Amino acid sequence: MGSPALRLWRLSLYLVWTLALMPVQVAGLVLRCSWVASFPCFYHRACCRILGLRVCRIGRPASDRPVLFAANHISYLDITVFGSLLPASFVAKREVARWPLFGWLARLQRSVFIDRQVRSTAQQRDSIAGRLAAGEALILFPEGTSGDGNRLLPFKSALFSVAAGGTASGASGPVTVQPVSIAYTRLDGMPIGRRLRPLFAWYGSMAMAPHLWRLLGLGTVEIVVEFHRPTTLAECGSRKGLAQYCQQRVADGLARALSGRQAAPAGASHEPDPRSAAADAAAPVLG
Repeated sequence: MGSPALRLWRLSLYLVWTLALMPVQVAGLVLRCSWVASFPCFYHRACCRILGLRVCRIGRPASDRPVLFAANHISYLDITVFGSLLPASFVAKREVARWPLFGWLARLQRSVFIDRQVRSTAQQRDSIAGRLAAGEALILFPEGTSGDGNRLLPFKSALFSVAAGGTASGASGPVTVQPVSIAYTRLDGMPIGRRLRPLFAWYGSMAMAPHLWRLLGLGTVEIVVEFHRPTTLAECGSRKGLAQYCQQRVADGLARALSGRQAAPAGASHEPDPRSAAADAAAPVLG
């Protein structure tokens, strides 16, 4: 399925673009330049075009800092999509750091690598809290792994403790937490049903290389990303309450996108962000 010629063309462009820009980010990190947080957005936006990813954003990312974006996880493509929209670093499992090329890219985006084992939870929490204490933006996948794109896995509440702010995280104030939903909805303008969703969702025991090779030959993919109303740990009352709030908002956003109900009226979005100017309408931002 897909075009072999398109696969080779996209792969060649992606590798040339990536290898050309990696030294730029390395130099910025070495010299401690302020633009190293936003430069990956420029890189990922071009990657979306190369890979045929058309992103439709609903709502607006929170402008508060520190901020923790809590999103569902479907595919390795999520990294490129979120990276194109957010000047932020990812919270990733430790194995990613050892992946060829993608591990290097994760390091260049200053990802926080964590061990999913229970015995290391406190240490991982402190690593994330330290970055938030510095006023940074992080992207967390609370499911702990990628899913099939049809439904959510339970959000793990343990790492939400970093949202306490103040004494708990060392931050000067409360950490803003914003739920974000992502859904792969259309291929060349046609709805993606359950049968075709595994073409994009990467989960379970799927091998990455053949999955990626098949995906590269497909057409234009529409991806809906919805930013929901931000909150804080204090507003939700507890770590568990915060996890439940984020999971419900993300589940609602995923269901809307998959049912085709994600489009908002002109000048509005599903959940305006009261902390900023009126949220943007659903609008394609890449493609």
